[in-house]
Amino acid sequence: MRQRNVLEYLETTVTRLPDKVAYADDECQLTFAQVFHDSRAIGSALVSKGLTGEPIVVYMPKSPRTIAAFFGCVYGGDYYVPIDPEMPSFRIELIFQNLNPKAIICERSVADELSSYQHSAELLFYDELVQTPVDEPSLSAVRERQIDTDPIYIVFTSGSTGVPKGVVACHRSVIDYIEQLSEVLGFSEETRFANQSPLYFDACLKELYPTIKFGATTFLTPKQLFMFPVKLVEYLNEHRINTVCWVVSALTMISAFRTFDKVKPEYLRTVAFGSEVFPIKQFKRWREALPEATFTNLYGPTETTGMCCYYRVDRDFAPDEVIPVGRPFRNRQILLLTPDNQLAAPGEVGEICVRGTALTLGYYHAFDRTEEVFVQNPLNDRYPELIYRTGDLGRFNERGELIFVSRKDHQIKHMGHRIELGEIEANVNLLPGVSMCCCLFNKEKDKIELFYVGEDSEAELLTALKDKLPRYMLPNRLKRLERLPLTANGKIDRMSLKRETENQ
Repeated sequence: MRQRNVLEYLETTVTRLPDKVAYADDECQLTFAQVFHDSRAIGSALVSKGLTGEPIVVYMPKSPRTIAAFFGCVYGGDYYVPIDPEMPSFRIELIFQNLNPKAIICERSVADELSSYQHSAELLFYDELVQTPVDEPSLSAVRERQIDTDPIYIVFTSGSTGVPKGVVACHRSVIDYIEQLSEVLGFSEETRFANQSPLYFDACLKELYPTIKFGATTFLTPKQLFMFPVKLVEYLNEHRINTVCWVVSALTMISAFRTFDKVKPEYLRTVAFGSEVFPIKQFKRWREALPEATFTNLYGPTETTGMCCYYRVDRDFAPDEVIPVGRPFRNRQILLLTPDNQLAAPGEVGEICVRGTALTLGYYHAFDRTEEVFVQNPLNDRYPELIYRTGDLGRFNERGELIFVSRKDHQIKHMGHRIELGEIEANVNLLPGVSMCCCLFNKEKDKIELFYVGEDSEAELLTALKDKLPRYMLPNRLKRLERLPLTANGKIDRMSLKRETENQ
């Protein structure tokens, strides 16, 4: 019988491996039996309060207990909304305004903190919830009513207007994603994940759900370690980590600072990366350090439930090449559409659009914004069929592999020329004296601005770039930094850099 609920993963695994650690951090660890009990207790408490079919905010720091709370919401027939207390307060306030939640699961210690936000939600304390007797008849009744298009979570992404967008995902799209991702990356009971992303991003799906599917183990890596590359690799070795699914910035931070000269990840055999273009110079350092490992590039926006494309690296790349994002997972199709809604010709750049089961349900309380990007397939005039317009530009190479080109909003007009900022970044990253970089366009001043980490002075870097780039693509301003600012998810924080340029 076809699976229709994500919790079936947990219910199958707990019968085999009740005492195995499922999730752990430096302060807490939960076995599969504990996750199973605690999540069903939480679900029973929610049902007893008449909270079913509701967005339940989980206002907790990154912890195994937070994950159990997520599953507890799903057991109650609800959908969880992760909010970390470390998130900016103005963002949390906007999320509360959008949700108007009836309940918040939290630790008792943050009750006063939550009173500073505008909400009328009941506070439900985790330690009390897990003491609730498991109500099997009520949970069974909830399960009987659930269908695979019921929502299970909302994660909020940054909107172009500054207002967060709540992306709603359901059982069907998450199950389909986890099944395809697991097959491609070869997860198993022996997999030991080191989670990098915060739990309020969909990136954590790559660890959370395969863990309960296979009986694997996920270690929630302390955020502060990502500032200390050597200690981070030592952490991987201490916990015998064999699998990481990280953003590119987290990986380049290790290789760029020559960490492999001191220590290497001894057990790492599966490296998946995404969200940014991996500079070939840094990627080669990883492959040289881990010749036995498999490397897979992943691509996909939150609106398509995690990642929708993959490329298993199977060849060497020249310094000026880009690693493909490859092909879609099964049950998805990529359409490259030109501005006139026709399929792009081979090699021609078009907007990456996605169709298939991977599509999420849309944005919470935002039908107008949903309809802007979840649109009728313009190639299909026979019946209703939604596709998601990603806003990303791509092309197919001569091998039929999808190549990510840039964001549509990273394409600029400067000195009469159309320029891809990613092309400038790619050339800067080729230089031996540069570790990481980010290129922005200051529209008001009509200037290209480059921020970088490396050994070269600004003058030396500009001189080197004159041999690589035409005059109209040369940055008008260069600034060397000790470190590039990163978002909570570990990607380069372009908004932070943009604010800096605006204040100049």
